[in-house]
Amino acid sequence: MKKKMHFNSRVIHGGQKLDESFGAVMPPIYQTSTYAQTTPGGHKGYEYSRTHNPTRTALENALASIESGKHGLAFGSGLAAMDAVLKLLKPGDEIIATHDLYGGSYRLFTKIFEIFDLKFHFVDLQNINEIESKVNKKTKLIWVETPTNPMMNIVDIQAVSNISQSNSILLAVDNTFASPYLQNPLLLGADIVMHSATKYIAGHSDVILGALIVNSDDLEERLRFIQNASGAVPGPMDCFLTLRGIKTLAVRMERHCYNGKKIAEFLNKSPLIEKVYWPGLIDHPNHLIAKKQMNDFGGMISFIPKGSNYENAIKIIENLKIFTLAESLGGVESLSGHPASMTHASIPKKIREKSGVLDSLIRLSVGIEDSQDLIDDIEQAVNH
Repeated sequence: MKKKMHFNSRVIHGGQKLDESFGAVMPPIYQTSTYAQTTPGGHKGYEYSRTHNPTRTALENALASIESGKHGLAFGSGLAAMDAVLKLLKPGDEIIATHDLYGGSYRLFTKIFEIFDLKFHFVDLQNINEIESKVNKKTKLIWVETPTNPMMNIVDIQAVSNISQSNSILLAVDNTFASPYLQNPLLLGADIVMHSATKYIAGHSDVILGALIVNSDDLEERLRFIQNASGAVPGPMDCFLTLRGIKTLAVRMERHCYNGKKIAEFLNKSPLIEKVYWPGLIDHPNHLIAKKQMNDFGGMISFIPKGSNYENAIKIIENLKIFTLAESLGGVESLSGHPASMTHASIPKKIREKSGVLDSLIRLSVGIEDSQDLIDDIEQAVNH
C-alpha cells in the first residue's frame, strides 16, 4: 500500500497530476463552457462546465485530499454548499443544529428551508443531553459548527457522531473556522464536511467558494446530482485561485495560529478586557476537547472590552489601523468585525444574545502580519 503523504505535502500534491497536454505544473484554467464531441456522448470526460470542468476537478481532488476524504465537491459559495446538503432532505424532516451558528446559516435554515416544512432545533451541541432530547424518528441531520462563529464554542465531534451513527442520522460539520489543517471531521465520524473555502482554504480574500467533502459514494452521487441540477457551481478562475491558496494553507495556518496565541494571551492579561473567547486558553470551557480534536487553536478570537457597550465596541473597531473592519475571515490580512450588526444581524437580537452575541462583542480574524504590530494596534484602539 502506498504510504499516505503528510498534510504539508498533500496541500501541494494531494489529488493532483501534471497537465497531460504540456506538463504544466499548475492545472490550467479551462475557461470554457462546452467541449467538442466526436459523436453524441463521445467525449474526453467533459461535456458542459456546469456539470464538470477540469480546473474544478483538480480543486475537488485537492479538497478531498486535504480533508482526508474520498470525494470533494466545489460550489459557488459556502451557503450554496449548505443548500445542497439540505436538499438531501424532504418535507417533514427535522434537523438539530448548533444554537450559536453563523448568521447566514441561520437565515438559510429559517427563512428559506422552514418554508418547505423542514423543522430546525437550535440547541447547545456542547450538551449531549440536549441533543439526545431532540432526536426522534424524523431527525435526519445534525449540523455542527466547531469552533462556532463567533463564540468560539467547541463541539465534541466524536461524541455527536456516536449519537448520529446509532440513530442513522447524517452528521455534517462546518469546518470553516478550523480549516483542514487544524481539524478533520471525517476522521472523527462526520458524514459531510462543509467549508466556506472563501476563508482559510483560499486565504487571500479574492474569491467566493464553498466545498463539501464526503467518503460515501452514495452521498457523493446524490450531492453531485444536486450540484449539477441546481447549478450553484464556481467558475474556473475561482477554482484556480482556491487551488493556488491551498498550496500555502499549511504555512499560513502556522502563522495564523502563532499570532492568534500571542493576541489571545495579550487580551487575556489586559485589565481593559472583560472576556476572551479562544479555545487555546486553559480556562476555555472546552479547551480539553479542542486539544483532543484539533492540531492547534487557530486565529479566530472574540472578546468583550471591560464595561463595554455597543458604542464603545464600535469606537474600538473604528480606531483599529491594521485590522480592517470588514466581513469575512481567514485571509492573510487581519480583519475586525462586530457580529451583532454584521455577520449575525440576521439573527433576532433576543436569540443572538441568548447565545452570547452581545452588542459589546468584537470578533478578530488574526492575519499573518507581525504579531507585535497587531498587539500594538489593539492596545492603541482599546486605550484611545
